[in-house]
Amino acid sequence: WCNESGEKHTFSFQDISRYSTMAANFFASHGVKRGDRVMLILKRHYQFWFAVLGLHKLGAVGIPATNQLMKKDISYRCNAAGISAIICTMDDNVSEHVSAALQESPTVNVCFGVHGTRDNWIDFEEFRNFPDTMERVETLATDPMLIYFTSGTTGMPKMVVHDFSYPIAHIVTAKYWHKVVP
Repeated sequence: WCNESGEKHTFSFQDISRYSTMAANFFASHGVKRGDRVMLILKRHYQFWFAVLGLHKLGAVGIPATNQLMKKDISYRCNAAGISAIICTMDDNVSEHVSAALQESPTVNVCFGVHGTRDNWIDFEEFRNFPDTMERVETLATDPMLIYFTSGTTGMPKMVVHDFSYPIAHIVTAKYWHKVVP
């Protein structure tokens, strides 16, 4: 992973597994649990992978969202999906839009910040202080795993729910398109 400022990080699959487990324990300590819906507005930050996989390990539902959303878009998604937590970048004015939307989003209980924080928000970097082991949370293939919102070009955006069987379809992509090998 690298960015335009020249920052570089290299992660092995073992690193990602470890950090995502730490993130799962961090989220659980703040009340996130199986079935909770969590919006991630993280631009292209590498922390996205630790967070979304940590949510999956808890059986929580990740809702990736673009950093171009405005207050009305965020509150709409929070209310349509019953979002209970948000993790977002502090870059640009994203967190300002999230904070403004919270007044109209009664289901949101907690907000986490990446690259900084705001009053009453929790710094996501605290995840590094949590254990890298956890007890397995059982999920069913039919449990929701991800929710995406459509573009909304012909009306309000619609939720598209993918369950835990969704990644199975990508085995073919990994083998034949990405040419992933052991």
